[in-house]
Formats: sequence, structure tokens, C-alpha cells
Amino acid sequence: MSYQQLPSIDKLIKSAEGVRLVAEFGHTAVVNVCRQLIEQGREHIKKENELPSFFSNIALTLDEVKHHLHKQNQVNIQSVHNLTGTILHTNLGRALWSPPAQQAALMAMSQNVALEYDLDMAKRSHRDNYISDLLAQLTGAEAACIVNNNAAAVLLMLATFAQGKEVIISRGELIEIGGSFRIPDIMQQAGCKLVEVGTTNRTHLSDYRQAINENTAFLMKVHSSNYQICGFTKSVSEQELVNLGEEYHLPVITDLGSGALVDLTQYGLPSEPTVQEKWQQGVDLISFSGDKLLGGPQAGIIVGKKALIERLQTHPLKRALRCDKVILAGLEATLRLYLQPEKLAEKLTTLHLLTQPVETLHNQAEQLKNALEDYLTPEYQLQIEKSLAQIGSGSQPLARLPSVAVTISTSISGKLTALLTCFKKLPQPIIGRVEKDKIWLDLRGLADIQALVTMLNEQEKMP
Repeated sequence: MSYQQLPSIDKLIKSAEGVRLVAEFGHTAVVNVCRQLIEQGREHIKKENELPSFFSNIALTLDEVKHHLHKQNQVNIQSVHNLTGTILHTNLGRALWSPPAQQAALMAMSQNVALEYDLDMAKRSHRDNYISDLLAQLTGAEAACIVNNNAAAVLLMLATFAQGKEVIISRGELIEIGGSFRIPDIMQQAGCKLVEVGTTNRTHLSDYRQAINENTAFLMKVHSSNYQICGFTKSVSEQELVNLGEEYHLPVITDLGSGALVDLTQYGLPSEPTVQEKWQQGVDLISFSGDKLLGGPQAGIIVGKKALIERLQTHPLKRALRCDKVILAGLEATLRLYLQPEKLAEKLTTLHLLTQPVETLHNQAEQLKNALEDYLTPEYQLQIEKSLAQIGSGSQPLARLPSVAVTISTSISGKLTALLTCFKKLPQPIIGRVEKDKIWLDLRGLADIQALVTMLNEQEKMP
């Protein structure tokens, strides 16, 4: 087999289709892809002593060039259908933005915005001002500071107020969050010394009192939202810590993690401490996430006393950790939904998913089952079953929400694994969970049933 049978780059780009591709994608991109394919052809001839099939004629070659050019334009962060039963799935991007937040972000992307410009005074302002005023209205706190996630918020608070000093925290609150990030590690990076008090399951107010000395920066509480210790337990409340802090003139800070701004029990969801409760108890600084129970973009939010917030804003780390205009626009639009509490479950996507009636999920399951029956081969058995979903992202780890799932089973070994692989290769991959020798496609966290059904209807029957 001769290497001379491979077409030249010049021949490819000067063909009618080649000219069209150059007009669409540019000369450099087309030439680079042609060069890569010809090199693949040489390697194939060397190993197999024959041309690759796409070099059998110039039309097939140009189709392959076109395919590679389109693939280059596809981002690797691919949209998926979340059927895991975990609504705020960390690995799948946590909270879905509400339509108002999406619109605000798109505006910020496509236009200049008054990010650090006061329109009334015609002079420079601070990028957090809009959201600080809004959070003060929603929580009662005096001011707010926004950074790129809650771990950054904790880091900034520690670096600002405790560098070279000691921070007292209960041993039972030294949590590890996703990706093996641990509270002690963040404290070390901030340059402060961790002082552990109490035991894993029991900590008393006297433990904090005995640890206080002249080098103590503040008292810290961390809400253990991603785990629970049950049985013989004792912890110290924020209110007790605040009273102790006032006695020794020490501030109290709380890392709330998920950061609920409303009482979730009114929607039939598990109870979660709110930011407002902690502020009313006298906590000086409270940090929480924007993309968990709040239902917005990834952000770390700190609310509290104005004098302390001003110190956070002037710390050199703040500039490194600040959010851009798109995140701030999406966050502001999300927070504004909380000004209409009666409409929140309708307009805030996360809360809407968490509170959907089981009857609605059952109707969606029927639609999904019908679409899957046309897509799957007969060796797969489909059922609609009761399921238990979870909030996710460390929120209420033991709580389960009633849900509905389409389950898929088969008696043929290896077929479930093959189906999971097939699901991941769909135009918009389906991500479910495997449990009790079945694939469970839980509807509680699904964003768009119509998009899922339409996609399945457009596929050829599974081979």
C-alpha cells in the first residue's frame, strides 16, 4: 500500500467542500485537521497496510474533516439529565439557575454593566454594594461580602481576623467537605492556629471557656450539614457562644454551609438553620454557599456586622477571591426572588424541584417509561417504583424525599453495565444510579422531562 494514495492538504482545501469549510471554520483550523488526519492515515497504513476507510474517496475524507471541526467547537462540559435522585448533585453542578438569574447573567455577559460604578454619584463604587443592601434587607444583617465559594469565605474570615492567632472550635465540627477540603487545612492556609475543644460527640461551654486566652481571635461554629452524630451527644449553641464571646470581648463566626434563607419546613422539607436565626442570636459573621439551598450560582456569602465586613473587603485576599459580573448578576437576581416568598417555590428552580408533588413525578415517569420502551430492546424490564431522593451537597444527609423512579432490570449478565455506557453516549447523557441490581432513573432532580423524552424518541432503537 502506497502512502501516495493519501490526498494532499492542498487538494482537500481547494475542493468545493474544502472551500466551504475554510469559509466556515477558517484556513488554519481546516489545514490543522487535514494534517492530523493524513498523519493518522500514515500510521494506519504502517500498521495495517491499508488506507483508513475515510480515505477511500475525497467525499468521505471531507466528511471526516467536517466531523472533527465540529467536535473542536464542542465544550467538554456537557449537559446531562440528572436522574440520580440527588437534586443538588455536586458532581453535576449543584443548583440550576432560575430563569431570572439566567437572564441577568446573559445581560451581564453581553453588555457593559455598572459593576463598580455608582450611577447616582457618577463615581466608582464597590461591586458588592447591590447584593450587600439586598442581603441586609433579607437577613437583617448590617452588610455582606461576596467571594467565589464558601471555602473562600471561611479562608477570608480566618485570614482577616485570626492570622497568627488562635481559633477555638469544637472537635466534632472539624468537617471535611467535597474534594477532601478540611476545615483544619483551611485554617492552616489562613495562618491561624486551631484549638480543638471537647470530644467528637460532646462539647460543653466550659470547654470553650477553658481554651480562651490572650491570643484567641474568635470562637467558631461550623454547621455539620454533611454528616450527623447521633446518640450520646452535646453541642454548644450559637447563642451560648455569643454570650461567652461578649464576656471576653471575642467575636463569634459561623460557617452555615448550605445557607437556607427561608424556613424549609413550610414546604414539607427537613428543617435547616437559617441565616436570619443565626444573626438574631447575635453571631458576628455568618458564611454560606450561593449554589446549595439558596438556589443560585456558586458563591461564598458572608453577612454580619458592618465594621467586620469592611475589614474583609479591604483585605488583599478579597481581590483574589472576588466574583465576576456574571456571578454577581445571577446571584442578585436569585436573591430578589426571595422578596416574593409566596412565589418562591414556583420561581426558584431548586425549590421547585424539591417540592414537586409525587403525582407530578409519577406522570413524568409514565412519559419516560413509554419513551424507554421504544428505545430499549426486549431483554430490559421497565417498572415505575417509589423512590427516595436526597437534597445533596451536604444538606440534610440523612433526610429522604418521596420520589418516583423508572427502574430498569435484566437477567442477562453485563447488560446493565452496557446500558449505562449507552446512556452516557447519548447527545445529552442520562445519569442515574444503580441499586438492588437495577438502574434507577429518579425523576425528582430532572430539569426538563420534555427534552429527555424528545431526545429518546429521536434515537434509533438500542442495538
